[in-house]
Amino acid sequence: MQTKVVHILYLLSFSLLCWCNVSAQEFGKTNKVPVENPIDTTILKSQLSRDTLTNVPANPVNEKVQDTVKKDTLPEPSLLTDNVRYKSKDYMRLSRRENKMYLYNEAEIIYGDMQINAGYIIVDNEKNEVYAYGIKDSTGVYTQTPIFKQAQNVVEPDSIRFNFDTERALIYNSRTKQGEMNIKGEVSKRVNDSVIYMSNVKFTTSENVDEADYYFYARKIKLVPKKKIVTGLVNMYIADVPTPLGLPFGYFPLQEKRTSGFIIPSYGEENTRGYFLQNGGYYFAVSDYADLTVTGDYYTNGSYTLLTQTQYALRYKFSGNFRVRYENNLQSERGFPDFSQTTSYNIQWSHSQDAKSNPNSRFSASVNFGSSDFFRQSTNQLNTGNFLNNTLNSSISYARTFTGDPQVNVNVAATHNSNVNTGIVNLTLPNVSASVSRVFPFAPKTGTKKGIIHNINTQYNFRGENQIQTLDSLLFTARMFENTRMGLQHSVPLSTNFKIFKYFSASMGTTLEENWVFETYEQRFDEETDMVVRDTISGFEAYRTYNFSTSLGTTIYGTFNFKKDKKIQAIRHTLRPSISYNINPAFNNSYRTYTRPVTDNPTTPEVEEFEEVEYSIFDGSFYGAPSNVFSSSIGFGVSNNLEAKVKDKDTTATELKKIVFLNNLSIRSSYNLAGDSLRLSPVSISGNIPIITGKLDINFSAQLDPYALDNNNVRIDTWNINNGGSLFRLTRANANFGYSFSSKDFQRVEEDDPLKNQTLRNGGRTDNLFGGGTNFGDEQSFDRKNENKEKKEVENYNFKVPWTLNLTYVINYSNSRRENDISSHTLMFTGDVELAPKWSVGVSSGYDLRNPGFTFTNLRFQRDLDSWRLSFNWIPFSERTSWNFFIGIKSSVLSDIKYDKRRQPDRRL
Repeated sequence: MQTKVVHILYLLSFSLLCWCNVSAQEFGKTNKVPVENPIDTTILKSQLSRDTLTNVPANPVNEKVQDTVKKDTLPEPSLLTDNVRYKSKDYMRLSRRENKMYLYNEAEIIYGDMQINAGYIIVDNEKNEVYAYGIKDSTGVYTQTPIFKQAQNVVEPDSIRFNFDTERALIYNSRTKQGEMNIKGEVSKRVNDSVIYMSNVKFTTSENVDEADYYFYARKIKLVPKKKIVTGLVNMYIADVPTPLGLPFGYFPLQEKRTSGFIIPSYGEENTRGYFLQNGGYYFAVSDYADLTVTGDYYTNGSYTLLTQTQYALRYKFSGNFRVRYENNLQSERGFPDFSQTTSYNIQWSHSQDAKSNPNSRFSASVNFGSSDFFRQSTNQLNTGNFLNNTLNSSISYARTFTGDPQVNVNVAATHNSNVNTGIVNLTLPNVSASVSRVFPFAPKTGTKKGIIHNINTQYNFRGENQIQTLDSLLFTARMFENTRMGLQHSVPLSTNFKIFKYFSASMGTTLEENWVFETYEQRFDEETDMVVRDTISGFEAYRTYNFSTSLGTTIYGTFNFKKDKKIQAIRHTLRPSISYNINPAFNNSYRTYTRPVTDNPTTPEVEEFEEVEYSIFDGSFYGAPSNVFSSSIGFGVSNNLEAKVKDKDTTATELKKIVFLNNLSIRSSYNLAGDSLRLSPVSISGNIPIITGKLDINFSAQLDPYALDNNNVRIDTWNINNGGSLFRLTRANANFGYSFSSKDFQRVEEDDPLKNQTLRNGGRTDNLFGGGTNFGDEQSFDRKNENKEKKEVENYNFKVPWTLNLTYVINYSNSRRENDISSHTLMFTGDVELAPKWSVGVSSGYDLRNPGFTFTNLRFQRDLDSWRLSFNWIPFSERTSWNFFIGIKSSVLSDIKYDKRRQPDRRL
């Protein structure tokens, strides 16, 4: 009772202090304080450590009343734990009779970490409570509704009642956002900082809780901010229509941090495996730096799949993900003639290091390792186009730089390459390389390097590899090491460069190379078996090679200027001719001979003749055998660029616009001075023609052979023109281009997409050229756009149909042996059309012009339903004919509310 009296008198003393700012003639009537008048908006903390009511007037109007209460022997605790600050824009009215304070228009009260903003606030000093309401503007619209903030929690109700003593509140028609959940309650009772009870509640992940496309309704809930919602009977409404989906009680997690929990599987049916449950499991929130997901699939015929994946990241250090998938696929039923069982696995690991974490040391990994037929047999993969990929590649490397002069770089790596068609696997375990940076022994200590002597430089390079070639079926067995080869290579290049007559750039150099191997091969002819026998000789062997090369080149510019009134102001031709000379000695120390009978002797078949066959003991070794043929050749070539400067269409432009007509048209060949025949090598031509700057370039290449062919289509030492043909024979040609354009006529820049990143790790493409992806684990659509701009797109939609189209054209021609054949001729395309602001239709396909027919085709449809996502993927033909339909809630909190129906490809085809 004593504490209550002190509390009341304290509040009255606060009122007296405020009223002292009002003139005596206005005292006792309603007072309005204009905004411009100075107002002390701070109530000091109570400094009462004991009862000192003798110094405080109990009745400000009547005469002083003597206090008969004795002083306490114990100190009195402070009534308010913090300052109370308040303000308003229009006026602040103080009523002595009611012992209340009224704040109007943009009113605000701050008490500790609690803040209330509203159009109208009433402070009841008698009850120590605050009431907050909105106000109506001149048009009658209810505005400035209360906003209640405490710490990071924000509530936006229609009205608030808050008690300073208990710190409890009653909130009417409150609206709050907890994580991805928007909550609206008719009446809310705030018990403390961590518990709020609400009645007649709607909660949804829709942005507009008042007009939500779906919501859950509960009569009573318990809300623990940023932790959970616990409800009684809860029912789901779609478009304000109740559905049969209901629960006697509900639990909805709201934690912003990752938490461990179960992953609800999706169900369905497949024609060969029966009913299934897919992507069910458990998520482990290991720490703030890593997580772990374990999921699996199960089919009623006994097939199953296990998937383990983890993501990890340490800011400013490194990040990565690791994924292992194992599948046991059964076709049909045991005992049936068409029963089969296959197992496959796939391991993926991606690791990247922040460049700033350690500039001199870097570790990286990009692993896609597993069964060759994994992407072709898997029934639950991320991208339907991955199975078109023919190779799987992996690389793990560690690089270290030792600073100094000279600098030393060391790299240790392990690589993997697997051909999914042949099942051949190539492993390099390990691959070690090192290099010493260039050293200029004759360079001056100060100033620039000039001339042939100053620019002499050398360096040292080392490379060591251990290669394993095996079959996919022999991996992780003892037989995988049967074809193991190892080699070490040292090379020391020595070179220099200089100018001749200012306009010619010259260079010359030589390279000394030494190769170490640990296996050589002896060959002999076995008369009993009538076969050549290769004997493997284990032991260290080495051979050395060297060469010399020099080159000379220059750049010639030719400019033709037009009159100033012409649109084309000038045309410039850039010519870069070059000539080089290379000499390679013959290294025949490692060559041996053996004799064998001539198998085909048409002149004297009754007489047995023998021939000598030359071979090298390094044939088939890691680096192969050195050449035993002396080579001395001259190489020549020319590169051309053709461009123009034209007037810009923009009359305000101050500079001319540059247009490239021809880019890097290169013509090259060589002549072997030491050869006995066929000295001139084929002429190679390549170039690039820009059609639309930055959007469409045509790349082409061709090879022209000056020599003729005999009747067996073998090159002979006769000019083709002397054999009744043209000057050159076109032996091969290639042309290709890619073009991306859209209704906005610019290439769209897309944000990072985890689905496309996963597709890239699988070895597939991210441009959807071979079909879009469907993540059966997340059950999300084929092409996820930036959802933050959806509303803006709807507002700006002006009855135009946005679209994008990507084209790729490739043609290859072969005629090296009179085939005269177009080996490949295809047109690939992928496009998307937005039929409406939230409707999207896409297709990825191609047409084979050589063997008329469509290539792999994927059709996709998507509908954005605000809080929901609908998608349909369809592969209409090929052995992978299938479709998938999905509709579900976007939010990850309620991602298990979904419907998924699919038809898997028939593996028996």
